[in-house]
Amino acid sequence: MFMDITWQDPITGTHGFVVIDTLVRGTASGGLRMRKGCTLEEVRGLAQGMTRKEAIHLREGRRYVPVGGAKGGIDFDPRAPGAKDVLERFLVDMNPIMRAYWALGEDLGVRQNDIDDILASRELGSGLSAVEKLLDDPKEAEGRAATAFSTIVGGVGQDELVGGLGVATSVIAALEAEGRDPAAASAVIQGFGSMGGASARFLAEAGVTIVGIADADGFVSNPAGLDVEALLATRDPFGGIDRAALRPEDRDGDRGDWLGADCDVLVPAAVSYAITSENCAAIAASLIVEAANMPVLPEAEEQLRARGVTVVPDFLANSATNAWWWWVTFGDVDGSWEDSRTMVTQTLSELTIQVLSDAGRQGITPRQAAQSLVDANLEVLQADPRSERWNQ
Repeated sequence: MFMDITWQDPITGTHGFVVIDTLVRGTASGGLRMRKGCTLEEVRGLAQGMTRKEAIHLREGRRYVPVGGAKGGIDFDPRAPGAKDVLERFLVDMNPIMRAYWALGEDLGVRQNDIDDILASRELGSGLSAVEKLLDDPKEAEGRAATAFSTIVGGVGQDELVGGLGVATSVIAALEAEGRDPAAASAVIQGFGSMGGASARFLAEAGVTIVGIADADGFVSNPAGLDVEALLATRDPFGGIDRAALRPEDRDGDRGDWLGADCDVLVPAAVSYAITSENCAAIAASLIVEAANMPVLPEAEEQLRARGVTVVPDFLANSATNAWWWWVTFGDVDGSWEDSRTMVTQTLSELTIQVLSDAGRQGITPRQAAQSLVDANLEVLQADPRSERWNQ
């Protein structure tokens, strides 16, 4: 690990954390989250995950060459009064780290427009300040970013769609790798924010029946399938489902019911540590694709593997948002939805197929196969003379 910092808000006493796990070419990338109960240990784990999420996308011929992994976290309820003020004070105090090393974006409980607005109003640069030294033409990158972040698809910003598109692509590739027809499969999703909502949209678009969605207030389900677009149109900014939008045949149950729901695919897209050794026996699904960060604990994954349940790891399945940001920044995509969608679906499909194939051939888990790919890529990245120069 390169660096970890614990911050205390002088007004509320709230603690925040920044962890830079690795530097590649002098830079690390990772989002900033806000949730009550966030800990330094959690942020360390997430930063390690970002190292993997970066390295897994090393591709010959791409302009984007992965950087290192980092993460930030604030132990505060994002819905509480004063949350944006706490966020602002954190960003102000952490700005020297951001300018030197840490390229950041939104994560759980933090919205990108709030980060951008605070940094602009305080003249603190941007979330990309740390990576400007790596860009051939920062102005061209700004132009692509302006296109990318102003593009609206079906009423939702493209930046809030690409992550879920990647998750859905990974689900579809995993189903097809097992010889299963996605149009005959059912899925349950925990979480209906940016990642969960977009995952639901693109899975439904591919013909997967979304039989259940869990939010903070309960578990909405229908064995015949939910109307995903109607629920997306009425959800609140925190991913809450408007119960008034439910149809008579839809059910509203307890929040914990999602785990044992009858389905083929389970997509945990909300919080870390959701699936434990104590609750995993309830799972009926045969495929779990991690849309959240670290939702399946290692002990649970061992038990699930013994039952024949496949788990596609987070640092593969939910990596598209981070990769897309860099593809736009470095010019691998032009910022349009057409170009972005093609890149996300092609890359995530190929990665998922490769990892599942390696796992099957070697008799290991998909997580172990993905980690082997990460380790090989990190060796290449750390051997790059540019890394040595920037890291000095």
